Amino acid sequence: MDHTKHAEHNPDMFKKKFWLSFTLTIPVLIYSQTVQGLLNFTAPSFPGSKWIPAVLGTIIFLYGGLVFLKSAKAELSARLPGMMTLISLAITVAFGYSIAVSFGLMGMDFWWELATLVTIMLLGHWLEMASVQNAQGALHELAKLLPDEAELVLRNSTKIVAVTSLKLGELILVRPGSTIPMDGVVIKGESKVNESMLTGESKAVDKAVKSFVIGGAINGSGALTVKITKVGSDTALAGIMKLVTDAQNSKSKTQIVADRAAFYLTFVALGAAVVTAIGWTFFSDRSVSFIIERVVTVLVIACPHALGLAVPLVTAISTTLAAKNGLLIRERTALESARNIDVVLFDKTGTLTKGEQGVVDVVTIGTKINDVLALAAAVELESEHPIAKAIVKFAKGKKLRLVTAKKFSAMSGRGAKAIIGFDTVYIGGPRLIEELSLKLPSNLETAVTNASGDGKTVVYVVSSKKVVGAIMLADVIRPESKEAVYSLQRAGKRVAMLTGDAKGVAAWVSNELGIKEFFAEVLPENKADVVRKLQADGSKVAMVGDGVNDAPALTQADVGIAIGAGTDVAIESAGIVLASSDPRGVAKIVILSKATYRKMIQNLAWATGYNALAIPLAAGVTAGLGFVLSPAIGAVLMSLSTIVVAANAQFLRKVDLI
Repeated sequence: MDHTKHAEHNPDMFKKKFWLSFTLTIPVLIYSQTVQGLLNFTAPSFPGSKWIPAVLGTIIFLYGGLVFLKSAKAELSARLPGMMTLISLAITVAFGYSIAVSFGLMGMDFWWELATLVTIMLLGHWLEMASVQNAQGALHELAKLLPDEAELVLRNSTKIVAVTSLKLGELILVRPGSTIPMDGVVIKGESKVNESMLTGESKAVDKAVKSFVIGGAINGSGALTVKITKVGSDTALAGIMKLVTDAQNSKSKTQIVADRAAFYLTFVALGAAVVTAIGWTFFSDRSVSFIIERVVTVLVIACPHALGLAVPLVTAISTTLAAKNGLLIRERTALESARNIDVVLFDKTGTLTKGEQGVVDVVTIGTKINDVLALAAAVELESEHPIAKAIVKFAKGKKLRLVTAKKFSAMSGRGAKAIIGFDTVYIGGPRLIEELSLKLPSNLETAVTNASGDGKTVVYVVSSKKVVGAIMLADVIRPESKEAVYSLQRAGKRVAMLTGDAKGVAAWVSNELGIKEFFAEVLPENKADVVRKLQADGSKVAMVGDGVNDAPALTQADVGIAIGAGTDVAIESAGIVLASSDPRGVAKIVILSKATYRKMIQNLAWATGYNALAIPLAAGVTAGLGFVLSPAIGAVLMSLSTIVVAANAQFLRKVDLI
């Protein structure tokens, strides 16, 4: 069922129509001669009481059934007859025949069947719409993340303004515990920010000057002054909402199969109704009322309601579940294909690693590691060099107490020096060692040779005119990467890595993460060739990259996954976007893909199996055995089928993606 064609449909409308129709159906049942005969009771009689079923049945048909008639007209106008067409045929045939019987035609009217059919159909649609709306609730929750007001920073004061009035470049004050109103960059203050509702990452993120923040995230205990860099549809939150909406509106391969099945089922049902009418008319002595009853029952029970709901509801739930876990699905076909991937190819820089220099090892000669680090950090404290910053950051992370350094000076191309106490401490590379005419101890020389072979940067710490240690730096491996690789390997996936870095660097990272297959020194324009090479034996490849220079490879892959989209979700080359920079999201995608497909197949099997069994019963093939399926029971069974499909889809929410 295509909900986009019936935009006016909503749970509240169906709920209102159901309850009124249900109320009117009770007296119809009480005053139905058939029901009285079945239950062996006599309803109170008064002048005109015999017209109660006809009058109330007509009201139910016009009030409750009108929504189906309008939708059927839309389906026929689009030349896509489907569920609404079948429902309308069933209730129209029942209504027309009952009117004729009420005004003198020989036979048994269908007022009670008509009333219960419309009421039960309204109940089924109400439950369906409520389920779909509930599944799409994440969009409404996302929309609620942004506050209505923000505190605008003026020259000497602040002013409360509407968030909608904020402009690029303006400054806003985000107080502790407040929600960040727009994407921006911190220009003053430090704090921890909770971005879990946007990225799926539960740990609060440290923010300081020059850090980017996302609108909708919750500020921690520090006050931040933020310069707005994005507003409106350009913000991360708006981008995430658009991706969720697009994914829920797009069609997967399974949905296309379901739509085609529903379309053909319409003709199968109509054909079965015609065959039923002809068969009972020419090959039996049954009455006209019995034949019409069979035709109506076939049309009622053949409605592909459950089939129409089978895939869309699962999709709505899966894309919502994905968004809550920081997995943004741009193309549903990508999520559907992820279950079949054989190889996961990671780009190294910015994906498995942070893309920034960091200390990975410290080797010392007769001195404690922390003492060497403290000396190096004290010298480098005032330096702006990236390596210096990495050393200082690492030392501060270990909460080392830094001694005071005096007379800092940079030594161009060689390093830096400063006076600590009564000693001059030097930090630098091989040229510094040459200039100072120092010799490396053999054990340190071996460690340095190995580190250089791995592509690491080595800086020496010199104190009292001797080398007291060496600090090795490299592109820092994300702490989550090892678990991400292990999870995929445990799931039976081949994991490979590609990088533009030298083989030594690639070998070191691969060894650290347990990756057996890697491709080094690959230029950006050649990354797609690596994907093709992996696909050559028929393997399905998922490419994971940062979406910048990886675009051709992401497009070439069977599934393209862009990582680290916390502040930029408009990555056109990927089918799936990870809102955070955590590569463990790739394993979550595989788990969700398998669970989603499993639910889709279960629902399709139930829906099509139900119709395959129910249509012959509705046509009356078991009449010879004394069993005849009435239209009302047919309506009950059809609605139960819908409820089973809806309930089964809800179990997808319980899937553990961790």
